[in-house]
Amino acid sequence: MIPKTISHYQILSKLGEGGMGEVYLAEDTKLKRKVALKFLPANLTKDKDATERFKREAQAAAALNHPNIVTIHEIGEHEGQIYIAMEHVDGHSIREVIEKGSIEVEKVIDITKQICEGLDKAHEAEIVHRDIKPENILIDNDGRVRILDFGLARMKGVSKLTKESSTLGTVKYMSPEQLRGEEVDHRTDIWSLGVVMYEMLTGEVPFKGEYEQAVVYSILNEDISYPSSIPTKFEFLINKILQRELRNRSQTVQDIKNELLKVSTAKVLDDEHRKSIVVLPFENMSSDPEQVYFSDGLTEEIITDLSHIHDLLVISRSSAMTFKGTKKTIPEIAQAVNVRYVLEGSVRKAGNNLRITAQLIDAGNDAHLWAEKYNGTLDDVFDIQEKVSRSIVDALKIKLNEGEKQIIAERPFKDVRAYECYLKARHEIDSFTEDGVNRAIQYLESALSIVGESPVLYAGLGYAWWQYFNIGSKKEYLDNGLKWAGEALKIDPDSSEGHFISGNLYIFSVLGELKKGIYHLRRALEINPNNCEALFHLGASYLFLGRTAETLPFVARLLSIDPLNFYGYWLSSFFHLYEGRFKQALKQVRQSRELAPGVPAIEFFYALILIYNEQFEDVFNVIEQSEGKNPDNIFTHLGIFLKHAIKGEKNEALKSVTPEVLKWSSNDFTNPWYLVLGYSIIDEKEQALNWLEKWIDLGCINYPFLNKYDPFIENIRGEERFKKLMKRVKYEWENFGV
Repeated sequence: MIPKTISHYQILSKLGEGGMGEVYLAEDTKLKRKVALKFLPANLTKDKDATERFKREAQAAAALNHPNIVTIHEIGEHEGQIYIAMEHVDGHSIREVIEKGSIEVEKVIDITKQICEGLDKAHEAEIVHRDIKPENILIDNDGRVRILDFGLARMKGVSKLTKESSTLGTVKYMSPEQLRGEEVDHRTDIWSLGVVMYEMLTGEVPFKGEYEQAVVYSILNEDISYPSSIPTKFEFLINKILQRELRNRSQTVQDIKNELLKVSTAKVLDDEHRKSIVVLPFENMSSDPEQVYFSDGLTEEIITDLSHIHDLLVISRSSAMTFKGTKKTIPEIAQAVNVRYVLEGSVRKAGNNLRITAQLIDAGNDAHLWAEKYNGTLDDVFDIQEKVSRSIVDALKIKLNEGEKQIIAERPFKDVRAYECYLKARHEIDSFTEDGVNRAIQYLESALSIVGESPVLYAGLGYAWWQYFNIGSKKEYLDNGLKWAGEALKIDPDSSEGHFISGNLYIFSVLGELKKGIYHLRRALEINPNNCEALFHLGASYLFLGRTAETLPFVARLLSIDPLNFYGYWLSSFFHLYEGRFKQALKQVRQSRELAPGVPAIEFFYALILIYNEQFEDVFNVIEQSEGKNPDNIFTHLGIFLKHAIKGEKNEALKSVTPEVLKWSSNDFTNPWYLVLGYSIIDEKEQALNWLEKWIDLGCINYPFLNKYDPFIENIRGEERFKKLMKRVKYEWENFGV
């Protein structure tokens, strides 16, 4: 019998019991709060091994502090009985939810993400749960998932458990290595999570049997069958998680979270409901290689038309263009971007004459669904574009609404000469050189002389001056960009490009106009949800605002429609960085680097996240390579500053902060942080605080990162000025709204 009062706890009622203990609801009479008390059963108190495991549960779980893990308050002993006092969670277990029937996909995604968050914290601390099952996962009354009962948890380094104890837990959820009595690591939790995911989706476990040995045999030997109710992408994910060979299994819960971003059906396109396509760069068959601007422009226009169709997932231009000149097969291309259909074609332009071919291929069976040749003149180009788009829609049996029909039928220019100038301008802007932008502006001005006022051309000029500003930060570039974007919005308030340019310039370049910038980027995405640059920049803005969770939908969408661009992985890496998960940030930035090799900014960000992982030799190698390849780039200069700071070379670090670095950092939304970091490392507190205040003035109010997660500014956190700044940041962070 458990007495009614133990220490300062008054027992109220029994909540339940399991193999490792009985649980009671109690009141903490000191702190006036409800708690759960877990007691080692009386018949096991003489078992030293069981007692050791029970104590280890408390020690392991008490070391974890995370919203998705039940908090342990204390471990105690009363008249020979050991107990743990833990947070009492008002809610219900996932088991209770499953017993009511299978759970809808979106709910499963949400629950699994939260389980991953909690396990990620435990695995970072090298703690393995070893007993993940529906009974040990609660959902509180606010919808938050809470993992409890690290009853089989074992920290690395603790003496190996016996074979008998290693097979504790519910057999249906145990990994093959656990059943074989082998040493286990965090991947056993990943297996168990896969079983729970399958059960949430279907209402039953994947491995079945009428008795324990039959279940064990099924886990070790039998294949999984998937009912049609499980979406295809979920099937792929669960297959990856439930690989018997450890090396083939999902290696971290972060891997699972990344995959969940791709299978989400909330605001992210799901291929169970939407068909998917990549438009390959149309091949330039003209005798003049300079005509490539036209074939690329035609590709982009078709992508733009199709991307407005709600029931069709269209891979973005930036990812599609990576296949220019590729030797990959159609199935390989489709697999690389995770789509079903591929459009390929060619353009031959001779003077005013056009010959365009296009064919639509089902990559699943490499079958040609439709093919057509079009002959005409430049004057026919808009008709041809519309015919191609409509033919794809018809072949895929997609029903267009009136708005989608209107968009496909739109003619952006009354005169094709202006259109040709516009295509040439876009091609030149993509060169990202000052000469290229100069030529782009000349083409756009020529187009304006042909057709007069045009929101498309005005937005194009705004974009050109935005690129000028990126190449060389000057106020007149900024002013010109805002001027032309404003002109575009005067004529067409629904110009997605006009809002996009305005948003970027306000956020990253104009002091104190962050809210205005976010408003414009939101409007750009309301009009065109597939504007990848707007997705990226708005997501980045939320990171600097400390609204990290709001970045995830942007990461998900970018990984869906622009999987071969670095944008999605960059956002994901900084999402983890700003939440203090430096190892995960490093993994994501490495993927970003693979997609954009040699880009100075990406090399710098890679070095930056290596710093937070304290891999300093790698930091020095990356920065020194950038010094050799891009000695004049601003990010190389910032890297040199941080390199000297880390090495303790204070004088060299101070000398490396050139007037150019100071000017650039003063006019940029992100760069002040790097100076804060470097000055803090070399203990130049006043300079660090000056630049911190500058960064805050520019709009960075990421209170959690500044106040808690950034380890390299610890030496200024005790300063009164820092505390005053944090008081301001906390208020703005808590009250920010657009």
